[in-house]
Amino acid sequence: MTGENAVRLRPPRNAVDERAVTWWRSRLLAASAVPVLVLAVLGALIGPARFWLLLSAGVVAAVGLGCTAFLPAWWLRVHRWEITEDAVYVRTGAFWQEWRIAPMSRIQTVDTSRGPLEQLFRLATVTVTTASSKGAIRIEGLDHELAAGLAERLTLITQATPGDAT
Repeated sequence: MTGENAVRLRPPRNAVDERAVTWWRSRLLAASAVPVLVLAVLGALIGPARFWLLLSAGVVAAVGLGCTAFLPAWWLRVHRWEITEDAVYVRTGAFWQEWRIAPMSRIQTVDTSRGPLEQLFRLATVTVTTASSKGAIRIEGLDHELAAGLAERLTLITQATPGDAT
């Protein structure tokens, strides 16, 4: 693509919903709690290894709490998305940032999903499947009504966009 219709890599304008921070924190706490609980129970049951199992449980708990306190606020600052008439722009990642662009002509399907925690926080994820070998683009942490509107808008735009012959 060249000229005025070229899709260029640029920072997307929109942040995810602020409720995503609490959603991410809940997910991190749950992911940390399971191994901590397993290690603590094993430590209570296995006397000879008690010290090391409980120490491991403490370390996992500390790392999990540190990640829970720090990462979601950072993710809110770095996760960005935007939908224009020409493309879907997404920037994700904390340590390894990924910037993706999906031209409208390459979009195959648009889906929304809401897991149990997302439903609790009234959030949703929009998944844009393209012809890319890199896979689908996911926009997580959106207000569920905004996500439904985006899916509808993307469907209308892609239906009106001629397919890419390349």
